[in-house]
Amino acid sequence: MGILYDARKLKALGFLNDLCGYAGKDEAFSEKLWKEFLDDSELYDEFVFYADNHTFLDELKVSGYSMSDLYVWQMDRYNIVRELGKNPAACNKETLVLNAFMEMSKMKRDPATYVSRIESGKGNDRL
Repeated sequence: MGILYDARKLKALGFLNDLCGYAGKDEAFSEKLWKEFLDDSELYDEFVFYADNHTFLDELKVSGYSMSDLYVWQMDRYNIVRELGKNPAACNKETLVLNAFMEMSKMKRDPATYVSRIESGKGNDRL
C-alpha cells in the first residue's frame, strides 16, 4: 500500500516558504499564514492561483475588497518611502503579496475594522 499525499499542497507550501524567504519573513509568519490557508479554502484557492499565475484570482471579496485591492492599498501606504527613492524590504513585491494574504485572512474575521482603516486612511500602522 502506498502513501497518499496531496502534491498540490506540498507545492503551495514550498512556494509560500520561498516567498517568505524572499521577503525576509520568519518561519513563524510562514506557519501562521499556512494555517490560515488550511483553515480557509477560499483564501487557499487564491494563493494557489497566485502561485501558478503570479497574479491574483480576485474571486474572494470581503465587503467589496479583493486581494488586488489590499495589495494596492499597501502600496499606497509606502508611497512616501518610494518618493524618497528608498526601497526597503518592507515594500518589496513579495512582502506586499504576503501581507495582502495575511490581511485578507484578518479582514474576513473583522471586516468592519479593516474597511474603516482602508477607507479612512488612518490607523494603517496597526495592519
